Amino acid sequence: MKKNFKIIIISVLAVVLAAVIGVSAFFVTDMTGGKSGADIKIEIKKGTYASQIAEILGDEGIISSPLGFRIFSKIKGYESQFKYGHYEFNTGDSYEEIAKKLMTQGEKAPTIPVTIPEGTGINDFVKNVDGKQVTVLGIASILEKAGVCTKADFIAALNEYALETKLLSGAKNKVTYYALEGYLFPETYEFYKLEDSKAAAKLVVEKMVKETESRITDDMYTKAEQMGYTMHEILTMASIIQMEAGVDTNSLPKIAGVFYNRLKSPNFTTLGSSPTIFYGDSFEQDDDRYDTYKIKGLPPGPLCSPGIKAIKAALNPEGSDYFYFVTDKNGKFYFHKTYAEQNATIANLKQNGNWIYEYYNK
Repeated sequence: MKKNFKIIIISVLAVVLAAVIGVSAFFVTDMTGGKSGADIKIEIKKGTYASQIAEILGDEGIISSPLGFRIFSKIKGYESQFKYGHYEFNTGDSYEEIAKKLMTQGEKAPTIPVTIPEGTGINDFVKNVDGKQVTVLGIASILEKAGVCTKADFIAALNEYALETKLLSGAKNKVTYYALEGYLFPETYEFYKLEDSKAAAKLVVEKMVKETESRITDDMYTKAEQMGYTMHEILTMASIIQMEAGVDTNSLPKIAGVFYNRLKSPNFTTLGSSPTIFYGDSFEQDDDRYDTYKIKGLPPGPLCSPGIKAIKAALNPEGSDYFYFVTDKNGKFYFHKTYAEQNATIANLKQNGNWIYEYYNK
């Protein structure tokens, strides 16, 4: 009888221990977050208690343990700082990430509309327009001018961002100027205007990167692999054709076709894209890593933030026998199979006062 009683006690303890271990593991996993999942938007109404916020987060599937989140928030002293408003969370967010959003976002934090044009790089870029040197603002300057964050804080946030997702794992932080160049999607955003510039910069980087990740589909990864390229290389190509095309987005696939033809042809040792010559100038370094007149193949990384049309063009180039193209002063493209045809078009443009470089050098 005693023996059976001991067996029962041991069995009960084993079950309890297993339950405790299971609950602990479940709580730790929920607290630390996991891989990026679904984005979920919710509203926290004014006057909502911290305990109710935890329940809302649980009901929406953002967290698995409302009690665990309440304990965490209490210990960290966060719960009294939560704000009401509209929020967007990811099911892979950790408790810390969720709490920080609740403390820094919402209707109490005003927003600023900021447009990042397609083809914008992180640094400023100087180009010749109508014979004058014009500075095109980079993302860092656009954000600072809008009052979102300082350039320094934005650059720091870029350099501190973890390259852990599927897309960012291909970024090359040791051979490029900025690992996230080309991974910040060009779009019109509503950024939070916070008193803490560093916190604002981190939110900006996270939002822009996640926007890019949301645009890159599984089919795009598959297509890139079928073409023999990584997504990092596709973004690099997309950035080049974006800069070449300017406002003429209709020519993107044809421009892409020309560059892929050059990469495959034994008659071309370099890609030969003019905008790549000047990329390193903004870093005040004597570095030709991005100059496609001097290096073989693609540069080590993107040179700007390409739009979705440029990315799709890099994945779906227009097939042709063209190896050359030139534009006139109005931005119209002329494509050619031979260098002789190219020179003939240039001569004709010069004769008619349509040559782009004469226009620039007035």
